Amino acid sequence: MTSTFHSIETSKRSLVTTTASLSTVSHNIANADSAGYSRQVVHTSATNPLEAVAFKNATSAGQIGTGVEATSVQRVRSLFLDTQFQGENSSLGSWDIRSDTLNKLETIVNEPSDTGLQKVINNFWSSWSDLSNNPQSTTNQKILKENTLALTDAMNQMSKQLDALSNNLTSSVSLDATTINSLLSTVGSLNKSIMSVESQGNDANDLRDSRDYAIDQLSKYGNVQVTQLSDGYQVNFGGQNAVTGTAVTQVTAASLQAAYEGGTLSSGEVHGYLLSRDTYVADYKTQLDQLANTLANGDLTVKLPSGSVIPEGTVLNGVTYSTAAGNRTLTSDLTVTVKGINGLHQLGYNSAGKAGGDFFGTTDGSGTVTAGNITMNKTLQDDASQIAFSLRTTGTGTNEKVVTGNGGLALLMTELQNTKMDFGGTTPTTVQDYFNGIVGQMGVDSQEATRQAANAKTLTDQVDASRKSVSGVSLDEEMTDLIKFQHAYSAASRFMTTFDQLLDKLINSTGRVGL
Repeated sequence: MTSTFHSIETSKRSLVTTTASLSTVSHNIANADSAGYSRQVVHTSATNPLEAVAFKNATSAGQIGTGVEATSVQRVRSLFLDTQFQGENSSLGSWDIRSDTLNKLETIVNEPSDTGLQKVINNFWSSWSDLSNNPQSTTNQKILKENTLALTDAMNQMSKQLDALSNNLTSSVSLDATTINSLLSTVGSLNKSIMSVESQGNDANDLRDSRDYAIDQLSKYGNVQVTQLSDGYQVNFGGQNAVTGTAVTQVTAASLQAAYEGGTLSSGEVHGYLLSRDTYVADYKTQLDQLANTLANGDLTVKLPSGSVIPEGTVLNGVTYSTAAGNRTLTSDLTVTVKGINGLHQLGYNSAGKAGGDFFGTTDGSGTVTAGNITMNKTLQDDASQIAFSLRTTGTGTNEKVVTGNGGLALLMTELQNTKMDFGGTTPTTVQDYFNGIVGQMGVDSQEATRQAANAKTLTDQVDASRKSVSGVSLDEEMTDLIKFQHAYSAASRFMTTFDQLLDKLINSTGRVGL
């Protein structure tokens, strides 16, 4: 038989275990809305039984139970869902940045609109058309100058905005590197704390939640891979070993750039920033530079009409045209290749009968024209009457004068809007078609990025919902457990009260008969 007080000990163990369960329910309810918190449950098991003490114990059946104990308090967590969430979160981080960058690019390009680059290009061609109809008009010359400056200013401004966007993306990588290092340090510190707690046989559930939450946040910035080792998590970030136990390797903007270029950093915000900068922004800036350079100095094939007077000393198709050679005035149409609008402008004459020079120049004096440095020739800016518009003159030398009313060069300039040019692609195209191609591709890229970002958001939310269904706190479920454990506690208390009454009867109400 058992000892007199055996049942009291059994009841006490029930009370202690039920109290632990109630405390855990309270902890779950308190953290129902805490970010990163995982639902906790108390695992119980029967305590070691006792052999019944009896004269024939060796042949007696059964053992005497000693009650229950709480063996552990564990988190409810799914490693599979954690890994899936981190992967989807990284993909979402990249696509969000790419979509945002392309939206900003569309704002910079601002097409179609009444204030975009396409509008000022059209105004530029229209000014040449007006000048060809009334070449001697100083008003038309000044309007052409203003519209040319509007064109170059628009390109300059767009280039500056692209540079600013590129710099902002670079700065964002540096800022993210700081955040990443903070999260990596947090993981390393928590590895140490968790080892310290669990080495003493205790559960470090809340610390583990904090560590997993840090990993979730880290996955937003890049692809992560987590391995559980004896000394804590080993974290691989962007293909580089970043945390092993308490050892943390800090990342830098340069190391993140190297990981991206090496292909190991394949998702996350940092990936989105670098890809947006080096692909989207860089490509569109290159195309804009190509547009500016081709307009100014690209190869153009034009037909000079019969009767045109070639400026003294000009070399076309290997032939030098001069007064001495007597070949300056064309007797038939001549097809030639010139270097952009600059080259064509040099074949014409201004109102004073002087041959034109370069129409475009650069703000920094460099030889290569880009969207960032293109400008109108300073001489033409200062005096719009220096703009060449005619192909015919009379007289020679100092007596050479422009033929009144001839706007042949201005007409050729107008026709350039329909002339196919080589913008570095495989097929020559017009300025309008080239620019429309830039805008169209930008729209396609933006729509694709927006769609991918929306898909990534949906997948991330779905996985997160699945994870919360496993790890999240359900108040309904906790209230059910609360009632269950409350009744269990009441039952154990009632049993202890009952046994107390039995002992009272035994101790105080029994004795020798008659005394």
